[in-house]
Amino acid sequence: MTSRRTLLKGTLFGSAAALQPTAAPASGGGPFLRLPAPTGPYPVGTQSVHLTDPARTDPWVGGLRELMLTVLYPARSVRGFSRAPQLTPAEAGVFAEYAPLVHPGLPEPGAVDWGAVLTHGYVGAPPLPGRQPALVYSPGGGDSRTLGTTLAEDLASHGRVVVLVDHPGDASQVELPTGMRTTVLIGPPDPATFRTMTDTRIADLRLVLDRLGDLPLAPVMDLCRIGLYGHSAGGTAAVYAARHDRRVGAVANLEGCLDLNPTSVEVDRPLLLFRSDGFEGAARIESSWASLPGRRVLLADANHWAFTDYGSLVARLQTAGLVTATARAALIGTGDPVVTLAEVRRRVGAFFARHLL
Repeated sequence: MTSRRTLLKGTLFGSAAALQPTAAPASGGGPFLRLPAPTGPYPVGTQSVHLTDPARTDPWVGGLRELMLTVLYPARSVRGFSRAPQLTPAEAGVFAEYAPLVHPGLPEPGAVDWGAVLTHGYVGAPPLPGRQPALVYSPGGGDSRTLGTTLAEDLASHGRVVVLVDHPGDASQVELPTGMRTTVLIGPPDPATFRTMTDTRIADLRLVLDRLGDLPLAPVMDLCRIGLYGHSAGGTAAVYAARHDRRVGAVANLEGCLDLNPTSVEVDRPLLLFRSDGFEGAARIESSWASLPGRRVLLADANHWAFTDYGSLVARLQTAGLVTATARAALIGTGDPVVTLAEVRRRVGAFFARHLL
């Protein structure tokens, strides 16, 4: 257990009705938490997809490279369909153990019933007719795809198909048909390990781009309007994956460093460079972005994980007495979580609306 804490404390990358703790405890004994509702005109459907890449060997455990995706989309109707949990029961148990290790200051196992958190996506709901822009998301290092749910649901509710990608091996937990995968990193990643992780993520994203036309929701995707976005290490991977891929029309980088190579990265398509004002890695971020012509936005009174579901979760856990003010500031900043979330949704949504016409 000590090695996990050492590992995850050292990772620099991430990995008005927000969460509402109620007086009644959830079945696991903690506060009942809700994710913020999407703001768009469409209800949201959701499907999970398992992919394998026969051309690659998993760099962490050997064997075939596997991925898990969550596809969110505007639905025609959700009547008669059930809301999806944010985590499967097995994932919730593992996440409860890893959460305070990935992000020190989060509640210890047993304090929160993570398995009771529901998304606003309805499993298997029929999609809205027509073809919508497709957005592909890569989460921060140490985080699973499920922690990008709040932003993705909002994007889907405004008429996009959003594909959340898990990267088994560095994500805290991923439940695959072949079993549960947890992070294999031990200690802060050295440069070679970080490069392996990022190169693997880039290859994962390219696999997803290759397979978009084969996914069950392909008939409602407009594959001439594809965007990539990612948080932290996911933002790094999204930019590098898009560089030489003409299928990608726009990229949003949510506080990911772009210094994989000695020379500056070149990006010849619309690029959103979005960072918080409280992140301890700001100097590195700014240095690696210095030569890029992208649109720069600063998220005020925020910290690194305000771009993820933690932006709402942590604030409400503090209200419930389960997270200290110091831990909250270190994770998401001191700003009003409702204002912060609205700004993230507005900026990312407007960027893709403008550049994926």
